[in-house]
Parts: sequence; structure tokens; C-alpha cells
Amino acid sequence: MPNRKLGRPSDQRRAILRNLSTALIMHGRVVTTEARAKEIRPIVEKIISLAVREYKNSETVTKKRIVTDKKNQRVEQEVQVIRDLPSKLHARRMIMAYLYDVPIPKLEGESKSEYKARTKDRRHPVIEKLFRDIAPRYEGRNGGYTRIAKLGPRRGDAAEMAVIELV
Repeated sequence: MPNRKLGRPSDQRRAILRNLSTALIMHGRVVTTEARAKEIRPIVEKIISLAVREYKNSETVTKKRIVTDKKNQRVEQEVQVIRDLPSKLHARRMIMAYLYDVPIPKLEGESKSEYKARTKDRRHPVIEKLFRDIAPRYEGRNGGYTRIAKLGPRRGDAAEMAVIELV
């Protein structure tokens, strides 16, 4: 069965599907047309399945770092680092190739230095949310991560609207 064309050229259609998939993973719920919701469902299901399969594949490694202290003396320090195994790294890169990289929004009244300190460890927030929050939540589940609920016709053009959300 061919994919829906959604009344768009292929480049615009791919951009819409990537954007909706990223928004669904980031926010957990998206209101869109029924055709678009049905089209992004298998995409998001495959992305989440890949994340569920690979999110545990990491190891903790102890590294030695040389740090200068207050007296300008070099001191050796042991640091615990979590490192992805090759399969998880590959899965992460495949997902990053499809989803858009959305920056973390700056809070109201937050200075630039505070924002940098808060977002220091989270360079790709959508991917981090997928591997840290969403994948562990669906670990024992075999598919069926999304739900589509119909809302009725949209005012103006009467397009059938739907909500697609993570279960």
C-alpha cells in the first residue's frame, strides 16, 4: 500500500512528517489532521521500538583526569563516565538523522549563563528524552506506543482532525 501524499511535494511531505514526529516525541501529544496522524504513527512506533531495544546498552567506565587545584598543583582525579556501546550509538545516530534537533527553550527571566548551566549536559533534548524517559516507560511493551483519537471536522475546511498521543 503506498503512502499518503498529503497534497504536498515529497520534500515538504518529508519535512511535515519529521516535524510532527519530533513534536510528538518532545511533547507527547499532537493535534493534527487524521491523515497526518495515521502517517506518522508507524514512523514514531519504529523510532520508539529502536530506543526501547537499545536504551540499556551502555557501560560505566572509570577515567582518570588531571585537574589543577587552587594551589596550581596537578591532581589526578577519578571520574565515572557513562559510555554508549556501539549498538546504542548507532541507534542514537539513526534517530538523530531523522528527528529534528529542537533546542531547550529559555525560561522567562533566565540569564544566558544560567541557561548554559542548565542545558550543559543535554545537547540533543529530543534524543535524550527518548532514551531517558520514553524508552524505559515502554520497556515491557511490544508495540502500540501511540493512540489516535478523532476530534471531528476542523472549522474552515472541514478536514478531519485527530489527536495522536503516546500511551
